[in-house]
Amino acid sequence: MLNNILLPQRLRLLLAAVLSLTLLSGCNWLEAPEKSDLERIRDSGVLRVGTLNNQLSYFIGNEGPTGLDYELAQRFADKLGVKLEMQPMFTLSGLFPTLKRGDVDLVAAGLTMTKERLAEFRAAPAYYYASQIVVYKKGQWRPRSIEDLAENKGKLVVVKGSSHERSLETLKVLHPNLTWEAQAETDSDELLRLVATGELDYTLADSVDVALSQRIHPDIATALELTEDEPIAWFLNRAADDSLYALLIEFFGELKQSGELAKLEEKYFGHVATFDYVDTRAFLRAIENKLPRWESLFKKYSEDLDWRLIAALSYQESHWNPRAVSPTGVRGMMMLTLPTAKSVGVTNRLDPEQSVRGGVQYLRKMINRIPDSVEGHEKVWFALASYNVGFGHLMDARRLTKKQGGDPDAWSDVKQRLPMLRQRKYYQQTRYGYARGDEALNYVENIRRYYQSIMGYEQAHRQQLQKEQIAEVDGLHTITPPETPLVKPEAIEEAAKAAKPTRTASN
Repeated sequence: MLNNILLPQRLRLLLAAVLSLTLLSGCNWLEAPEKSDLERIRDSGVLRVGTLNNQLSYFIGNEGPTGLDYELAQRFADKLGVKLEMQPMFTLSGLFPTLKRGDVDLVAAGLTMTKERLAEFRAAPAYYYASQIVVYKKGQWRPRSIEDLAENKGKLVVVKGSSHERSLETLKVLHPNLTWEAQAETDSDELLRLVATGELDYTLADSVDVALSQRIHPDIATALELTEDEPIAWFLNRAADDSLYALLIEFFGELKQSGELAKLEEKYFGHVATFDYVDTRAFLRAIENKLPRWESLFKKYSEDLDWRLIAALSYQESHWNPRAVSPTGVRGMMMLTLPTAKSVGVTNRLDPEQSVRGGVQYLRKMINRIPDSVEGHEKVWFALASYNVGFGHLMDARRLTKKQGGDPDAWSDVKQRLPMLRQRKYYQQTRYGYARGDEALNYVENIRRYYQSIMGYEQAHRQQLQKEQIAEVDGLHTITPPETPLVKPEAIEEAAKAAKPTRTASN
């Protein structure tokens, strides 16, 4: 009887103890567990990426957003199943504070891994490497060593907080006379431009940025290489969970293994390995003096192709001379042969409109012959090589690439085999034999460089205009359109009130 009475009492005491412990623990069993970074991004439906507005990482072109970091970020957003929101900055100074505040999920801006950055942030796997270069204006005194740089009285300026400033701080320990100025409200592109115009004696820049800038500022010259190749990476905040970091490691691993990363690098800077000062200067003069006359014609017939690509092709062929004639009988703006002209309905090869129309039509035919296994943005390079060396020889180069373990659908791999078609030990293995594959390679890469120069020229002028209109709102940059007599003052007032920080979203 007593046992029957005590049992419920003991049970009640046990339940009371459990309840007390639960209350003391803050009722955690009723609270949802904290979400990981990955879950938070997926729940929001948006990946926010901080970047720099420059010629390599991200900019708005005629066809919309473009850039190496933009394309990579878009692929990562697709992997996450969310939309991409790019938040571009015009200077490095605001980039990491934006990440630290949590206004962006990661930073993708072609930045070097430094000890200082790694101490505060996590770095994703390196996706390319670049060395730091001291540059000067061609024709001016060239420092050939750190000692020269330290003793010379010329002005050296770098971006404040950049990896270049860190390198100089390290060098100053051994070279106390080394002096420089670090500026916050600028970027490497602007400093390179100032060196090219003679307004600045020296600056430091990454090797890839120098190579790209030389396409629009050919007076930039390399004085000396300051570092070995260093890893370039994305950065994210250090967090309690590894979910986002782990997925980034997987993402870049897949890109490298599939060859997709190599293709993107080839697309953006695979063509700038060589630089011809005289040719680049002549081309930039032609952009200013000749291109405006023919631009509307290239735009009219380019259709689904980029008109600047057609313009680059035309310059390679005729230097935009509508009456150009070669000893072999090709002529006109697009230097068409007589059989080619007839095949596309051109009756007068010296008529610039007929020539451009026919040249684009023929290029499109060549693109359609390239196998669909080749990605769309690379088909044009294969097609141009085919036009120069012949479709059979191009296919020989692709077969040779595959035989040597390369990717026959990647221009970066095939272009290495084109020059081999001149060598007996290689062309005797092919179906069509000897070919001047090196000339075809130079032909295509020249067109790619001219194309890059036109885009860089346009971007430099557009960016200069934008920088004159930049204001900062809540730590983010905003672009305000200039006043014009055609706009009423009250409309300008309303537009200013509605100004928002610049953010670009893409599906």
